[in-house]
Amino acid sequence: MGPKVTFAPSGRTIAVRPGTSLLDAAGRAKVPIRVRCGGKASCLMCKVKVPDQSGLAPMNHNERLKLGTLADEGIRLACQARVKGDVTAIIPEDPLKAAIRAQLAKQREEE
Repeated sequence: MGPKVTFAPSGRTIAVRPGTSLLDAAGRAKVPIRVRCGGKASCLMCKVKVPDQSGLAPMNHNERLKLGTLADEGIRLACQARVKGDVTAIIPEDPLKAAIRAQLAKQREEE
C-alpha cells in the first residue's frame, strides 16, 4: 500500500502511488479543489496548506516562483505537489461559500 493523503477539513484519506499530485489524489478521493488551468500551475487556484511537508517532494522551480513568499507559509500548489509519503493537506474554504456563510451568520445575529 502506498502513501496516504488526508484532506482536511473533510477527513477523507486515500492511498496513492508515490509521485501522485495532491490534485490527482483529491480527485480520486472526491475532494473538490478549484482549478482553472488543468493543473499547469498558471491559475494558482489550487493552493493548499501543508503544515508538515515531509511527505511531499521538494518544490520544483516553477511552483516556487509562482508561490513566492506563500511557499514559506506552508502553501503548496496541489497540481504541482507530489506525494512521497503520508501527508495532510488543508483545503481552504471556497471564497464564495465563505462569503455566503459570513452573510448568513450576520443575518442570524441581527434577528
